[in-house]
Amino acid sequence: MKDDLRARYGEERLPRYTSYPTAPHFSDAIGPSAYTDWLAALPAQASTSLYLHVPFCRSMCWYCGCHTTITQRDAPIVDYIAVLRREIDLVADRLTTRLPVRHIHFGGGTPTIMEPSELLGLMDLMRRRFSLEDTAEVAVEIDPRTLTRTMTATLGEAGVNRASLGVQSFDPVVQRAINRIQSFEQTERAVNGLRDAGVRGINFDLIYGLPHQSVESCIETVRQSIALRPERFSVFGYAHIPSFKKHQRKIDEAALPDGAARYAQAEAIADALTEAGYRRIGLDHYALPGDTMVKAQADGVLHRNFQGYTTDPSDVLIGFGASSIGRLTQGYVQNEVVLGRYAERIGRGELATAKGYALTADDRLRADLIERVMCDFRVDVAEVCGRHGVAADAVLQTVPRLQGLAEDGIVRIDGPVLSVNDDMRFLVRSVASAFDAYLGASGRTHSRAV
Repeated sequence: MKDDLRARYGEERLPRYTSYPTAPHFSDAIGPSAYTDWLAALPAQASTSLYLHVPFCRSMCWYCGCHTTITQRDAPIVDYIAVLRREIDLVADRLTTRLPVRHIHFGGGTPTIMEPSELLGLMDLMRRRFSLEDTAEVAVEIDPRTLTRTMTATLGEAGVNRASLGVQSFDPVVQRAINRIQSFEQTERAVNGLRDAGVRGINFDLIYGLPHQSVESCIETVRQSIALRPERFSVFGYAHIPSFKKHQRKIDEAALPDGAARYAQAEAIADALTEAGYRRIGLDHYALPGDTMVKAQADGVLHRNFQGYTTDPSDVLIGFGASSIGRLTQGYVQNEVVLGRYAERIGRGELATAKGYALTADDRLRADLIERVMCDFRVDVAEVCGRHGVAADAVLQTVPRLQGLAEDGIVRIDGPVLSVNDDMRFLVRSVASAFDAYLGASGRTHSRAV
């Protein structure tokens, strides 16, 4: 039965629901003028997170789905950081006050590709233009292959307290097939150096569904990874979309595992991590028992944003850098993706907003329903609807897909309470999609549900 359901639902192309509506629904109807108005209207005490995108790497990993540029020279990076600093000033100038900030995330690309002095300068600038809380989480994504000792020490000096290290797979066959050769020793040196520098929160990113990957190689990667005892793991299924990311055409499609193999790999990783003492968080995260993410899930206050599952409850996310996405109370905004156009706009003293989306009341309601399903595997539709001033029956009548999910044994429906059955949690994206009013559009940009 489970195999039949996996085959039927698992092949669907569905969003990861790190936002709702998802980015393919953004349009150029939202531009710099709307973003300016939205920024000016933010309340003085709006809890805020900042995201800084650094879209440069030294080499291209063929599985990559991020917006990044390959460069062996430092000059483009130096120029970009100067533009990024200018954007921070432009955005801050449009605010009525220094907003309180509790989370900062450097994403990429490879943020640690910048010079250590540039990282320190960016942190100083953000402390001047925003009110950074003493307990703020400052996170950075890291490629262990290019992390230097100097940058490692600088991360500690800058106040970074969480680092996400790309591991993906330690299998040398898989590594060659995805153009990412990374030894266990490189990763171990990075972890030890970060902890010595005071960066205590370590995350590992793993991927299943890669070419030539097997259950055995996934388990071996977990075995090596847990020897370093990172506090958290993020485990993602590879999304093969060569029409959207042309470098993925370098991957041999014949070497990719089918749906059944992908599911077996994901479950093998889950079993290995839980046996090692990690708690499963939502669909694809794992954390040690004492981690704040475990407490957030237990308390029903886990959230989901563009970085995946998070303990960040901030009302506002401000994105800086080319292609970055922000979320304000009024809706979403996304910067120009192309570096040249991004730099030109900022150089003229304009915001670089290329597109966005103004949220409707129905969008906010559905976003809350989807987030609770994704985070808790359960949602009290009446409770959520009550907070939005909407009758639960009126919403449930618009989601006919739920009945089929219930008949297939994927969910239980007890009055207004919807719960995903424990052995069907791998299909939680299919359940969340029942509340998606835009399902079916722009599916080519989404990954398979399993």
